[in-house]
Amino acid sequence: MSHAIIVAHGQPSDPEPAEAALATFAAKVNALAENVVVHSATLAAPGALEAKLERVPENPVIYPLFMAKGWFVTSALPKRLGNHPTQILDPLGIDPELPALTAEALRTELSDKHWAAQSTDLVIAAHGSGRSRNPSTVALQFAEQLRGLVAFKSVCVGFVEEPPSISDAANGTGDQALCLPFFACTGGHVQEDVPQELDRAGFSGVLLPVVGESPPIRAQIAKKLTEAFESA
Repeated sequence: MSHAIIVAHGQPSDPEPAEAALATFAAKVNALAENVVVHSATLAAPGALEAKLERVPENPVIYPLFMAKGWFVTSALPKRLGNHPTQILDPLGIDPELPALTAEALRTELSDKHWAAQSTDLVIAAHGSGRSRNPSTVALQFAEQLRGLVAFKSVCVGFVEEPPSISDAANGTGDQALCLPFFACTGGHVQEDVPQELDRAGFSGVLLPVVGESPPIRAQIAKKLTEAFESA
């Protein structure tokens, strides 16, 4: 049996809840993966990744549950993996199929609410960065691809750590509006910063779960893990 580890950032100030939430997420992916046992670890939980590496057989596949191929994926994660032989896959946020899969989930949401896309505003709440253009570039490219897949009335992107803010992006939207957090996991930013920014804008629409928790995305991660071993 092959083994894979889903790795996320976690919550440095309170590691355990995020570690438990990721384990639940990994269990759902595990149920969908073929001939792959799916484990999990957050970088923020001291020693969690190292302990998991010691317990799984050699050559596990590492799936970074991140929205950009930035410092955590290219530097922090390899450093933590050390000399363990592993294969690191591309992170969720740059999966070429992510926009289409998210569009599928958004169409389902619109259908459930009996909303027409042409009458619905979409706000994409993303992390951004005060140090690197990479996270915002990924989010903006994602938004541009979504525009071509679902004909929303408007698609605006706002960021936690750089302008325009999420409140700027949500300003002027009506009751028929969706806010999609462009995050891999439901952490502090999604639980606190995003709702606060939406309140600041007087947002009266619907705050959706994060991109990473969409059922089509879980299935896609399972598919990627299975394919990684089939092509090895």
